Amino acid sequence: MLTDEQKQALEKEIERYPNREAIGIEAMQRIQDDHGWVSNEDLEDLADFLGMTPAELDSVATFYNLIYRRPVGRHVIHICDSVSCWIMGYEQVQQQLEEKLGIGMGQTTANGRFTLLPIPCLGCCDHAPALMIDEDLHEDVSPDGVQAILEQYK
Repeated sequence: MLTDEQKQALEKEIERYPNREAIGIEAMQRIQDDHGWVSNEDLEDLADFLGMTPAELDSVATFYNLIYRRPVGRHVIHICDSVSCWIMGYEQVQQQLEEKLGIGMGQTTANGRFTLLPIPCLGCCDHAPALMIDEDLHEDVSPDGVQAILEQYK
């Protein structure tokens, strides 16, 4: 459910856009910042607030891979699976992450600390393989460096 505070903040942002629908991604990000993800109830409330259907808003959410439509861990690991990262060792880094975390791609650790997700590109092909944890980019990642990276996130 959208709070009055969230609605007021969104109304201020809407003034900067040509129409209410244009704020869809930013609005979902705000909800996600507050709740950790965007639930069906949140999506329906937001769609009503923006004058959209839930299906329209969900199509944006499912296209944009940084909007989470189900609960995620405290830290989300996005591992780049672009061609450059594949060539430079993505599979070995992915295997090391899965082994260290005890989860597979798309899963969350039992303690809720990490969720591991693929991402099509992080835009740093010259420093592949790469991964992003929360908003921190890690470049030139080696399988041997995975543990040290994970230890930075409590």
